[in-house]
Amino acid sequence: MIDYAKVVPQRVATMKPSGIRKYFDLAATMKDVISLGVGEPDFVTPEHIRNAGIKSLLDGKTAYTANYGLIELRRAISSYLENRFSLSYHPDNEILATVGGSEAIDLCMGAFLDDGDEVLLPEPAYVSYAPLAANQRGVPVILETKEENSFKLTPEALKAAITPKTKMLVLCYPNNPTGAILTKEELEGLAAVLRDTNIVVVSDEIYAELTYGRRHTSIATLPGMRERTVVVSGFSKAFAMTGWRLGYCCAPVELMTGVGRLHQYKLMCAAGVSQRAGIEAMTNGIPDIEYMREKFDERRLYLHKALTDMGFDCFMPEGAFYMFPSIRKFAPTSEAFCEQLLASQKVAVVAGDAFGACGEGHVRISYAYSLEALKVAMGRIEKFVANK
Repeated sequence: MIDYAKVVPQRVATMKPSGIRKYFDLAATMKDVISLGVGEPDFVTPEHIRNAGIKSLLDGKTAYTANYGLIELRRAISSYLENRFSLSYHPDNEILATVGGSEAIDLCMGAFLDDGDEVLLPEPAYVSYAPLAANQRGVPVILETKEENSFKLTPEALKAAITPKTKMLVLCYPNNPTGAILTKEELEGLAAVLRDTNIVVVSDEIYAELTYGRRHTSIATLPGMRERTVVVSGFSKAFAMTGWRLGYCCAPVELMTGVGRLHQYKLMCAAGVSQRAGIEAMTNGIPDIEYMREKFDERRLYLHKALTDMGFDCFMPEGAFYMFPSIRKFAPTSEAFCEQLLASQKVAVVAGDAFGACGEGHVRISYAYSLEALKVAMGRIEKFVANK
């Protein structure tokens, strides 16, 4: 009989399940649950984008594409990034279409990490970074961000964490789960620390279009940073295209070569139908972004007021579509709060420690859901905390 303990590597066997999926799966087994746990826009992919995908199928365009993606898509991404964020990448060899932004992150881990290389991870952060780094035999090094600093990585914390083994810094701003952003001035402080190193920056900018009150700045636009930065983004959040599984990464050709080689062997290419829909999104979808951002902002303002009126201490997010309130007044742990709320009021949110140990004492609430759903959920949460 096979000994499975000897088959599955320890790095996989000890990998924690996603804390996001835990509450999503629990909610799926219950009736009348309002789930505010998943970071998925409630909007349907805009019709003109869907029609572009449908047309590609009706036209019989069902074959593999180039490994790096359709050149038309890469040209559209290049133009979009230049126009929206002043980022300049050549479509021939500096832009790679991926199966979601998640594949791009995994590719970067595989392309740049050797055994024992340290990966600096500001937390709270998206759940996949540390496991993906560890699976590539990298060593995650956690940089705790604090609410009193608006959950922002500081130059001082970055400098203190760098060692001779440091290979990579992963930035995610606008941030999931906190909604924090970094201004150009704050990014310049980080850049000053990084410029004289060999550290590669993986900048996850999937929420770049979802900022409120100011435009997003990419660290790759700062002097001396383009040469060491891989910009990762995609279509899921800004264009409501989660199920299309289309992302991309951009970097100088010297960095992109290794990333592209891994992509060739892992997944070959992103789905052609998604790529052709992506061309339409990049070319004609800016009004859709503006409309959805306005709706997210309306929900953001409502949710923050509702939570603070109930007595939550709650950081006002400036980006993405998440609220990260403290629950310390109402429960001993984040997990206890989530489990009790789900059991008594049928509202699902995500425990803050799913995003790193420093997220303990908070929960993540997504406002990628309709205002109507949020109002019902807040009514239930108000009943829950009233009994605390």
